[in-house]
Amino acid sequence: MIHANSCFRTASCLSGLNLMKLEIISRLPEGEAKGPPLLFIHGVFGAAWVWDEYFLPWFAAHGFPAYALSLRGHGASEGRERVALASLDDYTEDVGSAVGLIGEAPILVGHSMGGAIVQNYLRQETAPGAVLMASVPPHGILASSLMMAATNPLLYYEMMMATAFGPGTVPARAVKRALFSTRLPGDLEERFFATADPDSRRIGYDLMGWRALAPPPERTPPLLVMGAAKDGMVSAAAVQATGRAYRTEPVMVPDMAHAMMLEPGWQMAAAPIRDWAAALP
Repeated sequence: MIHANSCFRTASCLSGLNLMKLEIISRLPEGEAKGPPLLFIHGVFGAAWVWDEYFLPWFAAHGFPAYALSLRGHGASEGRERVALASLDDYTEDVGSAVGLIGEAPILVGHSMGGAIVQNYLRQETAPGAVLMASVPPHGILASSLMMAATNPLLYYEMMMATAFGPGTVPARAVKRALFSTRLPGDLEERFFATADPDSRRIGYDLMGWRALAPPPERTPPLLVMGAAKDGMVSAAAVQATGRAYRTEPVMVPDMAHAMMLEPGWQMAAAPIRDWAAALP
């Protein structure tokens, strides 16, 4: 069972002198929680709703207080007019604001760009654990970007255009096939691209690898690294590199594309997180 009051927004993120409203969706278990809270952070073009479609209710039903954040300029959060200039540190600040609101330190779950944000957060703060789902590797995306440009120039072009001007500005056929498998229900794909907005142009430079993403050992909590076997965005090699950096063996989810939280069979991505989180001391 899940509490009915599942969505709230709060003026929580202090950016400069302006108090910014951030959207946080919560799904809370009925009765006493059986596990630590989880905070889910989306990737490029996403928002909190991508987690609420399946993951948040499922984790709440399994006893975990589950929260999802819309980063500034995404979903119902403020900051759209300045999102093109948002930096990795800006997005990391949003996560810190959400953590403060939850009260109890949550396990952080970052997908794609969200994984880079989680790693950057852990350079400054601590957490009881973290999950990196199809994440930007700790060495950045420069090598992956060069590989994409060489092997799939259409995908590279569409990603550059979609990031700069919004997914609706290009046909984005290659982007769709990289994000989703052909098994994804058409209405979910349409909803994703209908609600997606231009993302930060600046953060692409932050993620290239000019700066360190990996937290120092003393700030690195228990980590679960996950990848998708049919991911067209983050290769298996990149996932393995992330696992090596954190000295852990990645979990590869079969028959699934990049956006694991929306794919048919999404439970195959959710269950390893549940089992891993439940086993933490």
